[in-house]
Amino acid sequence: MKNQNIQVRSKVWLEVSGRPVLGQGRRALLRAVDELGSISQAARLLRLTYRKAWGQINAMEEQLGLPLVVKQSGGKGGGGARLTPEARELLAKYDRLIQGLKEKVDGKFKEIFL
Repeated sequence: MKNQNIQVRSKVWLEVSGRPVLGQGRRALLRAVDELGSISQAARLLRLTYRKAWGQINAMEEQLGLPLVVKQSGGKGGGGARLTPEARELLAKYDRLIQGLKEKVDGKFKEIFL
């Protein structure tokens, strides 16, 4: 069966004690915080409320037992947020995992379907 319209899709997330801790949505949130330097701007970009974005970050931190985002209070120059080195390492590992799995899945897909 050779059909060029068939595609393979998969989703991968990390769990702690059976609870999701990091997947594509939370990855996007952390990346946006990193790029924009702001949880509120990242939330706006991803069409989340600030409360939802902060709740996701807080849940990840609690489940992992380590800080991922350091908030800086506002003031004359405004506040902001930045990722911790642990968050950067987690994202790098997750990205490597996703890429490795994608390569394996794509290869197996071609072997079986194409």
